[in-house]
Amino acid sequence: MTAESPELPLAAAFPDADRAQWQRLVEGVLRKSGVTPTPDAPDDVLATDLQDGIRVRPLYTADDGGTAGGYPGFAPFVRAGRPEGTTASGWDVRQRQAYTDPRRANASVLADLENGVTSLWLTVGADGIPVASLPQALDGVYLDLAAVALDAGADFAAAADELWRLYGTAGVPLGAATGTLGADPLGIVARGGSDAALDAHLSAAAELAVRCAAQAPGLRALSVDALPYHEAGGSAAEELACSLATGVAYLRALTAAGMDIDAACGQLEFRYAATADQFLTIATLRAARRLWARVAEVCGASPAARAQRQHAVTSSVMMTRRDPWVNMLRTTVAGLSAGVGGADAVTVLPFDAALGVPDAFARRIARNTQSVLLDESHLSKVIDPAGGSWYVEKLTDELARAAWAWFQEIEGAGGQAAALRSGAVSGRLAATWEQRSRRLATRREPITGVSEFPHLAEPPVHRDPAPVPAGGGLPRVRRDDAYEALRARSDAHLAATGARPKVFVAALGPAAAHTARVAFAGNLFQAGGIETVQEPPSVDAQSVAAAFAASGARIACLCASDALYAEQAAGVAAALKAAGARRVVLAGRPGEWREEFGKAGVDAYVFAGCDAVEALASALDVMEVA
Repeated sequence: MTAESPELPLAAAFPDADRAQWQRLVEGVLRKSGVTPTPDAPDDVLATDLQDGIRVRPLYTADDGGTAGGYPGFAPFVRAGRPEGTTASGWDVRQRQAYTDPRRANASVLADLENGVTSLWLTVGADGIPVASLPQALDGVYLDLAAVALDAGADFAAAADELWRLYGTAGVPLGAATGTLGADPLGIVARGGSDAALDAHLSAAAELAVRCAAQAPGLRALSVDALPYHEAGGSAAEELACSLATGVAYLRALTAAGMDIDAACGQLEFRYAATADQFLTIATLRAARRLWARVAEVCGASPAARAQRQHAVTSSVMMTRRDPWVNMLRTTVAGLSAGVGGADAVTVLPFDAALGVPDAFARRIARNTQSVLLDESHLSKVIDPAGGSWYVEKLTDELARAAWAWFQEIEGAGGQAAALRSGAVSGRLAATWEQRSRRLATRREPITGVSEFPHLAEPPVHRDPAPVPAGGGLPRVRRDDAYEALRARSDAHLAATGARPKVFVAALGPAAAHTARVAFAGNLFQAGGIETVQEPPSVDAQSVAAAFAASGARIACLCASDALYAEQAAGVAAALKAAGARRVVLAGRPGEWREEFGKAGVDAYVFAGCDAVEALASALDVMEVA
């Protein structure tokens, strides 16, 4: 009896396919669809441009793989910061506390710890729990079991002293204490805009680090918080570069205070944003470990000390204030990406965090999101799940190179403090946000529930107001800012008049001729808080004009096929203007008839890729919506 080969012979009779063959097939399909591809790279038309000059192609093969990531837990730590990854017990589920009242904070803390949270992230000081009330907020917490991460801004030294005293009062050996004390002097500058106290803060942070290294090895004194740069509109590479420059500045301060480089590296925890862009988040965290390993190597750290400890937080920039329930989906993807990317600690922000202080339901959903990922999806049971993906490896490599280039520029300009002081950081982040704002305005980067598929009739969600963080430094932006301003104008109009502003949708011809553009127009105008009024398709211009006059709308939008536009648009536009329309909009790109339609009364055009924010703001202006 002949033994069969263990290899599956399913494709043995077929020749191997190569990239050139695939490109030829792509070229054929594109030509049939009316697209003329680039001769040397026919698939280039299918590529997607990301920020930082990164271009994502539709196909990756082994030839595209990035730099080798090594093994988990070994330099350059691309695959994981520890040899076991997070498989031992999963990542640290770190919940952020938003209450400033210590009694409410304590109740929230205990509920979190009883329901799956493994560490606490407390805002202390001017924007959070009073420093003196920290013992009350942590009453009943087993501090030898639950790690504590402080976020105290300029009050970090006082908050650290209070927590230190609390360990002694609770009888917790300092050797059993874990967490981070949150000293971040350059983060204070980025948030507040002034570096007058920077030297004093760096000195206090260094003293705290020396104290932790000597007495409480489970505590890290400093946080390298990259969120201020992400929240100011920065790209992934810019966030990484700023974190590297900040980390280098802290290493200089700690070694100047007498710490050896290995001990200094062990006093830093890095905080990054996790977004709903799954692969970009995974690549960002992998690239961050690779970059920091290189920095630590150049600084003389031993191989084991080069690993970066990471805290990933779901992005506040991506959170929306309208249709906030969709934020649950965004944070789920972001939390999954953070886990797959190898973060040591993950914070999932509640879906209503953009509206104020999250309620108990939102906090429970945030906790359970991570519980599902860890306990039901078993996400932490696999080390570096994305490793070996040619796309992820390439994206990690390209992102690391882009970040390293700007990091070198920052260092060449004198370091992170000098770059913040000179405006180099704020200027670059502002330019990046301006480019992204353009994509948001044209809906090339859609926001579900806001710029796409808005729901005007949904009751608003109200929450108690959250403390307003101190300003003066880098701005805080959100993706929905421009659309939120438009919706706020509509809300004010509704409160003042009892009705929202309206646009009359004039559907011409049979359903097949206008349905697609009617749906497009409705989606577009509702993104600006403008209701659409649509009557059954009319057979003549006068009927359309009469329906418009009865609708109470001030502007009208024509929707039909290009063929029907050529036949009827001019006459209908003229009739609408005669009936009192302040503006007539046509759904579709301006064609060869633009001049003719303009004379007949068509004032503007809306189409896929147009500046929706500008079109909607202009429409509200015409309707005198303040």
